[in-house]
Amino acid sequence: MVATTNELDGMPVVASREDFDKTSGVLLERMIFNNRFLLVMACLLLTLLLGYFASRLEINASFEKMMPQSSPFVQNYRANAASLKGLGNSVRIVVENTKGDIYDPAYLEVLRKVNDEVFLIPGVDRSFMKSIWMPVVRWTEITEEGYKGGAMIPDTYNGSAESIKAVRFNVNRSGIVGSLVANDQKSSMIFVPLLETDNATGKALDYRAFSDQLSQIRSKYEKEGVRIHVIGFAQLVGDLIHGMIEVFTYFIFAAAIAMAIILLYTRCIRSTLLVILCSLVAVTWQLGFMQLFKFVLDPYSVLVPFLIFAIGVSHGAQKMNGIMQDIGRGTHRYVAARYTFRRLFLAGLTALLADAVGFAVLSLIDIPVIRSLALSASIGVAVLIFTNLILLPILLSYTGVSSKAALRSMKSSEAGQHPLELWLGRFTQPRWATAVLVITAALAAAGLVIASQLKIGDLDAGAPELRPDSKYNKDNAYITSHYRLSSDQFAVIVTGPDDMLLNYETLLEMDRLEEELRDLPGVQTTVSAASLSRQYTSAGFEGSEKWITLNRDPYVNYDAINYVYDSNPEMFNNQRSVAPIIAFLADHKAETLTRVVQTVEAFAKKHDTAERKFLLAAGNAGIEAATNIAVTHANRTMLLYVYGAVILLCFITFRSWRAVVVAVVPLMVTSILCEALMVLLGIGVKVATLPVTALGVGIGVDYALYLLTVQLVQQRQGLAVPEAYRAALVFTGKVVALIGVTLAAAVITWAWSPIKFQANMGILLAFMFLWNMIGALIVVPSLATFLLRSATTKSAMPIDAQVEWARALAQESPDGEDAKRSQA
Repeated sequence: MVATTNELDGMPVVASREDFDKTSGVLLERMIFNNRFLLVMACLLLTLLLGYFASRLEINASFEKMMPQSSPFVQNYRANAASLKGLGNSVRIVVENTKGDIYDPAYLEVLRKVNDEVFLIPGVDRSFMKSIWMPVVRWTEITEEGYKGGAMIPDTYNGSAESIKAVRFNVNRSGIVGSLVANDQKSSMIFVPLLETDNATGKALDYRAFSDQLSQIRSKYEKEGVRIHVIGFAQLVGDLIHGMIEVFTYFIFAAAIAMAIILLYTRCIRSTLLVILCSLVAVTWQLGFMQLFKFVLDPYSVLVPFLIFAIGVSHGAQKMNGIMQDIGRGTHRYVAARYTFRRLFLAGLTALLADAVGFAVLSLIDIPVIRSLALSASIGVAVLIFTNLILLPILLSYTGVSSKAALRSMKSSEAGQHPLELWLGRFTQPRWATAVLVITAALAAAGLVIASQLKIGDLDAGAPELRPDSKYNKDNAYITSHYRLSSDQFAVIVTGPDDMLLNYETLLEMDRLEEELRDLPGVQTTVSAASLSRQYTSAGFEGSEKWITLNRDPYVNYDAINYVYDSNPEMFNNQRSVAPIIAFLADHKAETLTRVVQTVEAFAKKHDTAERKFLLAAGNAGIEAATNIAVTHANRTMLLYVYGAVILLCFITFRSWRAVVVAVVPLMVTSILCEALMVLLGIGVKVATLPVTALGVGIGVDYALYLLTVQLVQQRQGLAVPEAYRAALVFTGKVVALIGVTLAAAVITWAWSPIKFQANMGILLAFMFLWNMIGALIVVPSLATFLLRSATTKSAMPIDAQVEWARALAQESPDGEDAKRSQA
């Protein structure tokens, strides 16, 4: 029998499985393919088991996990959290009377019912909950007999005209208009601080259940003539979780798009289904392992299964294409699977390790939610090494591909016939390569100029995680426009010895910092024990305006501070040793937070003493400022580690610094252009968007690895760059183009997600997939034209001699081929 050889690597075409030497290949290959059935059965059982665990995976989030744990701001907050009630996780519920003002018996009755139902929701810190129906909210006035006060709505309230008149009088003399009552007095607020752990059950707060209960209350009472607005981290997470459930439908769209494009390319249903199946198996395993390791699926890690599926499709298509081409040449499907395993396992393994590095470096960011994302994604990549590099070739060795698809693949792969080979081959010509490199350099320079304007943190008011027209952002806009005190609170923590608030110097320094903060753009107002004690000192002297001051007498301060504590117990602790200065901000944009941080740091540097300290920071805006600082420090460090690891992996694979440069330069250009695109789209770098660049680099290097691996094999066999590149195009390059388009088309569906940061990630990842593909197909050959011309080859024979050598090799018998390989 006469055997032919594959022109790519000289492997003989073996039409019958019996003619193939099962002892050939490396040990790993023999272990895998000589035990196919056992491995398939093990994978089936493991899929069923992990699928069961995946079905039990919890969907939740955590306020604590959003904090950068090593940040001095967060450490200061956590050290004093027990003394800073109401400055952590909380929601604000505003009940609006759509038919008039709040001085309406029907409205007040609805407000009471809402207040009582919210009070009973698990996870509410009931001691510090506030509304005009809560007894802790009191009015106070000075009379001839001294201080006089009481509950905002007294026990004698019965809904009569006299009772309503008393409530109106109490509200107007209490000073809560603009905070708990709207400026126009047509709505009132219920302030609800939350506990991260439910004291009754000991379990973490279930944000989805909490949000669902609020939604039930909203839908129940909005039928009674009121409109309810809710903002706060818990409500935001609830909306994100519900958005996540809708996002799962995009997973179906992504899988359908990927399957349709691959099927259109291969025209083989069974191999296309196997590629999709193995990618879905990888997702199932990943979710199952997440549940076993006690991870939860949160709004930030929900995209990881999408990415694992996309990476799996990318690698699976390469394996399917290699097997299809060998079958088209007449090789038995079992032998074709082993050949493809030999050729592409190392390239695939290196590519997946690069993907893993892209995820793993995210763990450098000291924010637990990002570290969880990094770990869960790394688990997914580890799973892909088995499901797509091993399981898929095994399954294809059983099923093979349709004969029509194989013949069609071979016909399109004939030398000089494939459109990609004809069109892209010109970029190995010096004239075309020079033009490409000049354009690439110009784009990179322009991108650098634009990317220099990239901002850290939120660039919009409200919740940038959601769309501007979302219910949450509409609620936030209403509350911001109708209340004097915003929900963006930045708290400075003042600490000192016990009873420090009785000290005049301490109160004076706190008052001075408040004055500086009020002068900053973006700060609405401030409040602290110092500013409140001014009011109560005046009240102690018959309300005289000249006594709206801080008193040097500790006894006067003692009385004032006690009254502050009675009406505002969250303003300091029982020992009077920890007290916040709260700045209410107009927004939480990065510029606003930076101004506040710089002002407080400068003040603390001048006014801190051995005992009294002004510490940053608490409040939701203070935590966000800490997060912005952590993201700023991690952004470039993360990219440095990603590129360092990718360069190392590429060098191990190629053993050539020139090849490493050829592979990495297009990635760098894409990273620059991605940051420029973020500037043009108004997207800031924050927890939600920080992973994109790292993921783009890790996944994008796959294209260059598959293309250059084949090209360098050809060059080391004696071919020049143009011929080697054309051979790589036919074998792996056309699949690079296919997968680039497929992945971009799949992730661009996220652009319609109700969760804005997921939509942004979809746009950015689609951009990076496409540009990395373009870089691999156009920039890589252009660079190779100049850098890889002197690549080490096994032979320096001219082209004519190579042709004669290939013809002679093709005419040898299998025994002759074995002898030749033995001699080699």
